[in-house]
Amino acid sequence: MCDLTVVVPALNEVGNIERVLDDLAASQALAGRRAPRILVVDDGSTDGTASVCTSWGGPLRVQTLCHPVNLGPGAAFRTGFAAALEGADADALVLTIEADSTSDLGALPEMFARAADGADCVLASVHGGGRMLNVPWQRRLLSAGASRATRCALGLDAHTVSSFFRVYRGSALQTAFDHYGPALITESGFACKAEILMKLARLGMRIEEVPVDLDAAQRVGASKMPLLRTVAGYGRLMARDSALMRRTSG
Repeated sequence: MCDLTVVVPALNEVGNIERVLDDLAASQALAGRRAPRILVVDDGSTDGTASVCTSWGGPLRVQTLCHPVNLGPGAAFRTGFAAALEGADADALVLTIEADSTSDLGALPEMFARAADGADCVLASVHGGGRMLNVPWQRRLLSAGASRATRCALGLDAHTVSSFFRVYRGSALQTAFDHYGPALITESGFACKAEILMKLARLGMRIEEVPVDLDAAQRVGASKMPLLRTVAGYGRLMARDSALMRRTSG
């Protein structure tokens, strides 16, 4: 079995993070993996999230990586990916999930199977056959519209571009970092996920989707995704990409 590292960016998730760790420990999909490890990237939490992680007494290896201040999801993923890829086997997998209990781990067997079949990145897709449950209609509409506009503008053949819930082949991530360097992730906010996806696609990576429901009722507290700021991040990403394409074509 290949190694598996789970990267969990977290910001003020004291009400959810222990349940996330418990769910990972109970997942049969992880039980079949060789010595899976959990990397929680505490992105400047002020509510004791890191303390919950360090005192958790479950069976999985948990390492807490702490940012002294909130730097945003982009920085959290850079920190988590760097730690996940350090010394990783060529066939290692990197799973990223939300820290708010909304990632449906029941999708993992299919996601792992797609990666084993050669997919470089497997998306848990809410807009590609899944559903958003217990989410206000305004938020569902804005999320779907932003996702559609972003994937069209960036030329992405994917329906869900902003969810944290993904499985990456470690070798694909390493190839992307080798090619782009620090520029692989320049967006600090949630638009970083669309940026990563765009850059993997342009390297010819094989990207697949598995339909997954997102149930907001599983979460304690409000979502940490600021929709308007995230939409603005998408706008910046699309503007930079358009300018780059004009320069390279000229």
